[in-house]
Amino acid sequence: MQRSFAFLLTSVVGFCLGSSFPSNINIGGLFPTGSHEYEVFRFALSRHQDIPKLVPQVDMVDTGSSFAMTYAFCSQFSKGVYAIIGLYDKKTMNMLMSFCGALHVCFVTPSFPIDTNNQFVIQLRPELQDALIDLVEHYKWNKFVYMYSSDSGLTVLQKILDTAAEKTWKVTSVNLDSLTEAAFLKVVQDLDTKKDYRIILDCELERLNSILNLIAAQRKNLKTYHFVLANLGFMDLNLTEFRKGGANVTGFQLMNYTNPLVSSTIQDWLEFDSKDLKVPKRRLKYTGALTYDGVTVMATAFQNLRKQRIDISRRGNAGECLANPPAPWGQGIDIQRALQQVQFEGITGHVQFNEKGHRTNFTVDVMELRPTGPKKVGYWNEKYVNTATYSPLNETQLLNKTYIVTTILESPYVMLKKNHEAFEGNDKYEGYCVELAAEIARHAGYNYTLEIVGDGKYGAKDAETHMWNGMVGELVYGKADIAVAPLTITLVREQVIDFTKPFMSLGISIMIKKPTKSKPGVFSFLDPLAYEIWMCIVFAYIGVSVVLFLVSRFSPYEWHGDDAEEGSAEGQGHGQNQPSSPQPGQSPSQQAQSQQQQQQPEHTNEFGIFNSLWFSLGAFMQQGCDISPRSLSGRIVGGVWWFFTLIIISSYTANLAAFLTVERMVSPIESAEDLAKQTEIAYGTLDAGSTKEFFKRSKIAVFEKMWSYMKSADPSVFVKTTDEGVARVRKSKGKYAYLLESTMNEYIEQRKPCDTMKVGGNLDSKGYGVATPKGSPLRNAVNLAVLKLNEQGLLDKLKNKWWYDKGECGSGGGDSKNPRKPSGVETQ
Repeated sequence: MQRSFAFLLTSVVGFCLGSSFPSNINIGGLFPTGSHEYEVFRFALSRHQDIPKLVPQVDMVDTGSSFAMTYAFCSQFSKGVYAIIGLYDKKTMNMLMSFCGALHVCFVTPSFPIDTNNQFVIQLRPELQDALIDLVEHYKWNKFVYMYSSDSGLTVLQKILDTAAEKTWKVTSVNLDSLTEAAFLKVVQDLDTKKDYRIILDCELERLNSILNLIAAQRKNLKTYHFVLANLGFMDLNLTEFRKGGANVTGFQLMNYTNPLVSSTIQDWLEFDSKDLKVPKRRLKYTGALTYDGVTVMATAFQNLRKQRIDISRRGNAGECLANPPAPWGQGIDIQRALQQVQFEGITGHVQFNEKGHRTNFTVDVMELRPTGPKKVGYWNEKYVNTATYSPLNETQLLNKTYIVTTILESPYVMLKKNHEAFEGNDKYEGYCVELAAEIARHAGYNYTLEIVGDGKYGAKDAETHMWNGMVGELVYGKADIAVAPLTITLVREQVIDFTKPFMSLGISIMIKKPTKSKPGVFSFLDPLAYEIWMCIVFAYIGVSVVLFLVSRFSPYEWHGDDAEEGSAEGQGHGQNQPSSPQPGQSPSQQAQSQQQQQQPEHTNEFGIFNSLWFSLGAFMQQGCDISPRSLSGRIVGGVWWFFTLIIISSYTANLAAFLTVERMVSPIESAEDLAKQTEIAYGTLDAGSTKEFFKRSKIAVFEKMWSYMKSADPSVFVKTTDEGVARVRKSKGKYAYLLESTMNEYIEQRKPCDTMKVGGNLDSKGYGVATPKGSPLRNAVNLAVLKLNEQGLLDKLKNKWWYDKGECGSGGGDSKNPRKPSGVETQ
């Protein structure tokens, strides 16, 4: 009864705790009167009706008034809001930072980003200073004018000045907030006189539109100017006059209108509350899109908190925001963490935050103003990638142009011919990828030149410089047009280059040195059974013998006196004819005792300790024995021992022939777990490759343990080339295992001196693809060619040709050792 009551009480308490999360979440809003962001905020709330439901507490305030913002913030805090979304101004941002940090209230904002370590401020707008500097470097500007608004431009100006000091740029800075309209026109005239035609404009949309209108109204020769607009709403600007004047205008665009998610959201926005409007609704600006994603961030965060059953309910008095000392809200940390951990694909691209609450891992499009209108010419994602050199080409143009195909020397994909000095160009090479490149070019209809990558690497991003190396770097920076090589398709590479469909499927595998084959020896007859089993048999033999000895000692049926009885019978036979006569000199009592001893037989026991051992040994050897137990207990012991020996001898005999006739290889490693749980055998991967990135990014416990060992191993377990890794396996005498793609593992296993082998299954599943730069016109043609070759079976034919038909270790795939059971390692 007590157990049932305790269980019921526990269930009720668990239910109460699980249901303690509020179904309605009060969120605050601080917006200027009639602002575009407030209208989008209302629209976003109408699209997020899931539980917990966001209930707005909005104050329309002057974001430039510190008093009004303080009053509105404190009012909403006293009402018990869980987080606040809104805008700030340069005059009020420090006040908001102070309140949020002291009270632990999160403030989600689409306003201009500021450099702060306040983790309670979630900044939706990406920072542009790195993208701006990369764009300046791309255009090779060493002298330009930077016009900025003090709202957000001071941080960018500092970054530009620091970079200018390193690269000897000549930068002229102009603060637009300190200029009247007449003063600004005077500055423009001075710039024209000095022939400073390269100008960067950094300010908000409304101010930027007015400045562009002033410049266009001067009717100057705009063709000589090049403007870079440091704003994320290039498509939101009115650039009609600049387009007519032929000006060079470059800018950034955060929203991708070709994205179906963006298109459907904009359509819903235009239809939202459109019946009551007398004038057409304004298009969705990028600041409104940031607000929309901000509401999605908040909704997603509170849904995650509800799933995790974290209690964030605000009970009692919410507290006084102007108290001294301030009393921070206890659940603010949980909400702040939930907001920063949100990741999703929004209408402003990939939404993700770092530990400071700033946008990270985002992509912005680089736009240029063309006579036909705005056109995307590149994108920026931690590095500027130019795609303007690629324009749509027809089949005739493909035929008339020779493309550079980058590859890497790696057997059997690309190899130099033995007499390559006698050849020129593409004829110097042979291999799987050489023939694949020729087939793709034949089907796609273009000419090409094979070039070996300069640094001999596949392609990885440097953690310090954020620059791509290897074949990926040559594609990103325009040094090559196609990469036909064993290049693994990965997420980080797909973000900067395009891949075709995989032309080969593979996975990470383990290569070890092939163990030496053992031949039968003098004691090979012991191999069918393990050492432990033999020891158990010996102890069982001794134990059964001792038990049989003891049982025979205690049982009366094992004692008998055959010789004495026979002698007594003979004496009785003679006594019938010849009575016994007393011996002279004996008393009558002595005579009676002597007669009694003669009549009593002498008893013996055949199962002494040595006979018991002999009986057990004879039974074990299936030979039997000349004695056997007579008692029931002895026969039970003997029967159990006979049954035991029957099973053991049958199993031993069945396996003895196989163990003596087959040469066995004993492998010390069977799977990834075997590698991870030992330290005697070192293991490593290729440096600057996808295999290394797999272990670096994996969240599986076994692979995390392996990566922890590899990165801290001394000497280093990483190798620069695959040939170096294979040589290290062969020279290490079984003390080094190399992790590489299964296809290369299988190929090396088929090559002399035939001393390596693949063990275990593949740790993951991936594919090799042909790569092209982002936006390349060759992508579709190459992709179709790969698909066609696959359907024709030519890809399989090429693999058989270069892997097995040219093998040097005999057919049958070598001595790869796959485990009889799965390794138990989960793969992603």
